[in-house]
Amino acid sequence: MKNDSLFATVAEMPQLSPASRVWIYTTARPLTDAEQAQLLPELQRFVQHWTAHNAALKATAEVFANQMIILVVDESQAGASGCSIDKSVHFLEQQSEALGVDFFDRMRFGWVNEMGQIVFNARDEFALLKVTGTVTDDTLMVNSLAANLSEMKEKWLIPLGKSWHNRVI
Repeated sequence: MKNDSLFATVAEMPQLSPASRVWIYTTARPLTDAEQAQLLPELQRFVQHWTAHNAALKATAEVFANQMIILVVDESQAGASGCSIDKSVHFLEQQSEALGVDFFDRMRFGWVNEMGQIVFNARDEFALLKVTGTVTDDTLMVNSLAANLSEMKEKWLIPLGKSWHNRVI
């Protein structure tokens, strides 16, 4: 499976610097179509008005694979500050509450199953999949810790044996 075919959404993002900062949040369950319809306009409104020290941030946001929210800030225009990052966290906390989903479980692992679908499991569930051989060191993992757009595009999927996930299971 090629990274670019799985994550075509990145290519469709507005012209952003490869050094743009990225934050990836996963949900404990897939968002329904109705929830995405509610969330997407809120995400767009947030990034259109997102500022750092009263300077507009060049940013975009996407819902991907029904279970991930991706925020991207091109800092060539204005840098994201601690306060602006806090604003994004508070915004996502509000959306979590409104939708009844948790966007802040960092031990939720996305991986590509044998049918080419992204599947999400809690760390303990995933560890059992490793023990039973359902996943192996070659299983492609979603790199939810990508720091910038370049890394996300180039290392969107990483084999389990080379990913951060392997260290925590």
